Amino acid sequence: MACRRRLSLADTALFVTCLVDQLFPQVGEATVDLLEQSGCTVAFPSAQTCCGQPLFNTGYRAEAAPLARRFIEIFEDFERVVTPSGSCASMVRVFYTDLLRDEPEWARRAEALAARTFELTEFLDRTSFSSGANLEARVVYHPSCHLKRELGVDEAPRRLLRQVRGLELIGLDDGDRCCGFGGAFSVKLPELSSAILEEKLKALENCDAQFITAADTGCLMQLGGALSRRGSGVRAVHIAELLAGRVAL
Repeated sequence: MACRRRLSLADTALFVTCLVDQLFPQVGEATVDLLEQSGCTVAFPSAQTCCGQPLFNTGYRAEAAPLARRFIEIFEDFERVVTPSGSCASMVRVFYTDLLRDEPEWARRAEALAARTFELTEFLDRTSFSSGANLEARVVYHPSCHLKRELGVDEAPRRLLRQVRGLELIGLDDGDRCCGFGGAFSVKLPELSSAILEEKLKALENCDAQFITAADTGCLMQLGGALSRRGSGVRAVHIAELLAGRVAL
């Protein structure tokens, strides 16, 4: 009911994702700041839950389908849905229609919602958004796999980061290589995940960066945890925090 009352006031629904909701609330707050700066009126449908991605990625399609139908019911009345996660945006936009293909009416509704669901940086890049942030720092951008390979979003985050005054965007050897997270992949195959991560960390430690940023908190959790355990001075922060001016040296 709370969601319905907001429909007359809000044009944009924030899909906050499980990781942001439970572990990185500051990313959700920064996302709302950015959407409002871009002219959106933002609602947070409080009934939202997981989009079903962990179940879907591990082969539990029958169990993921009810979550997809629930997501559609909660969000389909909004003009657009924006999320600070490439992987969750990809789940809705790329996989829902296939997941619900045996239920034609739900597949139609999934396809309609997919066309209005955006990852945060791709949405901001399509608007007249201009970051007023200022950070004198050397930053590496990590292109998360779902965002780049499934949604085809690669340059938009870089264009937005170049708007931050003083920020030096520096390259990384094999910069588009996976960080080894992959959700359940890192739990089921920890040795392989750690080996992939190790290669990423070696490259990062050779580039003199102060921050690494990405559009997925899962990647940042993987990278940030390893950097912390090594006592590294490189900090992992979500791109929404940088663009909203919520990061300081």
